[in-house]
Amino acid sequence: MTKLDEKLARIRAGKYKRTDFIIADAKDGDMGAGVLGAAPKRAPDGTRLRGKTRAEYLDDIEAVVKQGVVDVMLVSASNLELLHERGVFKKSKVKPVIRANDTTDCWGLVRHGVYPKLASRPFRTASLPRVMYNAASPGKGARKIYGTDLGLYSITMMNDLDADLRTMEAFRAFREDAAANGFKYFLEVFNPNVPHNMEREHLGEFINDSLLRCLAGVMKADRPQFLKIVYNGPKALEELATYDPSLVIGILGGGTGTTRDTFELLHQAERYGARVALFGRKINQAEAPLALLSIMRQVTDGTLAPDEAVRAYHGELQKLGLKPFRSLDEDRVITEEPLKRATLKAA
Repeated sequence: MTKLDEKLARIRAGKYKRTDFIIADAKDGDMGAGVLGAAPKRAPDGTRLRGKTRAEYLDDIEAVVKQGVVDVMLVSASNLELLHERGVFKKSKVKPVIRANDTTDCWGLVRHGVYPKLASRPFRTASLPRVMYNAASPGKGARKIYGTDLGLYSITMMNDLDADLRTMEAFRAFREDAAANGFKYFLEVFNPNVPHNMEREHLGEFINDSLLRCLAGVMKADRPQFLKIVYNGPKALEELATYDPSLVIGILGGGTGTTRDTFELLHQAERYGARVALFGRKINQAEAPLALLSIMRQVTDGTLAPDEAVRAYHGELQKLGLKPFRSLDEDRVITEEPLKRATLKAA
């Protein structure tokens, strides 16, 4: 039993406590990039030295798994293979998962690429039987899991009939493939990646309705283990959580933002019904990711408020001899729009 299994069981049984909040580290940047897939290597004063190598990226992943704060480690299929060869997950309760598809809007870090400016199209690279069993096909009978039996599948809703039809057809084909292999998944739903002419409130309603509509025809055996969505504000999140408590909702991190943005997003998401946070750049681009993760856990547990957490993080940076990217006052500012709106409304 991994920590993820234990926490999901309690959440589904209606026994959720704040200590059951699930934190995932999204270190799957290589699925959307090349050399720049990992965070840059920096000097103690914050100066960028160079891009990290793949081996250094794997070292970072191993360090997070060994720390044990996160419940889920999301990586590419190829890096999971190397991590298993290192024995990283052998005695760990951290659940390894892979990105099971890589839609074109995820190719955003390819240097000189234009993909993020174009409407997303469905695509997937990873072979499910290869990831699960290191085999070309599932075969017959029970097999020992080689890599993992859980992955992230993402869809991007465009409010465009042809685009969304392609996305739903690809999602159906993936579910059939997953069922044939005994593979489980969680579902990521991105906001449109091109101009959509919707207000933030309307966008949240569009995503909620689109998500519920596309799952309405999916029975329990083929449903996602949990969700990963954009935080479109408290109203949209609370509406979704209230409508169907059987859906375990997670929020994605989005851009880097300030450290206050990171902690505020955790705080607001948990308050309005999320039970999972899957952060990539917010963790990977931080001055001290391990210190950040430790304090993230204190925020989700409810032992530190977001502003106090920023102060605590800067204290850790000082102990480590690392220069922060921003001054304490700058880092205490909320910059991301949905977070700012919710904070002003609460005030």
